[in-house]
Amino acid sequence: MLIYIIFLNEVLELKRIDLHMHSLFSDGELLPSELARRAQTLDHEVIAITDHVDYSNVNMIVQIQEAIDDINENWDITAVLGAEVTHAPVESIDDIAKKAKELGAKIVVVHGETLNEPVIEGTNLAAVKSKYVDILGHPGLITKEEAELALKNDIYLEISARKGHCLGNGHVANIAGKVGNKLIVNTDTHSPDDLITFEKSYQIARGAGLSDEESKKAIVDNPRELLKTKGIL
Repeated sequence: MLIYIIFLNEVLELKRIDLHMHSLFSDGELLPSELARRAQTLDHEVIAITDHVDYSNVNMIVQIQEAIDDINENWDITAVLGAEVTHAPVESIDDIAKKAKELGAKIVVVHGETLNEPVIEGTNLAAVKSKYVDILGHPGLITKEEAELALKNDIYLEISARKGHCLGNGHVANIAGKVGNKLIVNTDTHSPDDLITFEKSYQIARGAGLSDEESKKAIVDNPRELLKTKGIL
């Protein structure tokens, strides 16, 4: 408990970063502006709006750029244009991720092989091979070999706060600990109730089996590092 209190005191001035969220431009419930406003009231510094895409709708991600620009110009929170390649054929993942980047997405997530959805086998492998992917979301029972490729290609692995997707968190944390992967705690927000506080993100990290120091990296250091490589922070 003492370590936990020290940890919270050390990061008290920092705000939450969440790089996996959905608006009503895919299957989320909120406009980008309301999503940003609700996140701002929970002391978020940065959010990435990563709506689901495949070849049917990848071009639509540019539709929210004006809303993102408006948020960034007027509010004390940074919104980032992103995309989540979701349930696409494994053969298409790299090309769709590339297309999303060409359309302006700063953060590209791939919808990994979560334990509670019928994601096509091989999705994790296709994602970690891609130079256009930044985060492998809720990767379920990711293999050591896949984790090693993710590390080699600077792809972050997600510890998920979302119901169902969180079932694999312990396994992901364990594999990452052995391989040395960088982890990020995200919510995969779809509705207002999915947004969490900084303290809750710490509890999720610790619940996955991360130490205090590993939790700090997953909540604070790693997302900031990723955003710095994109020129956002």
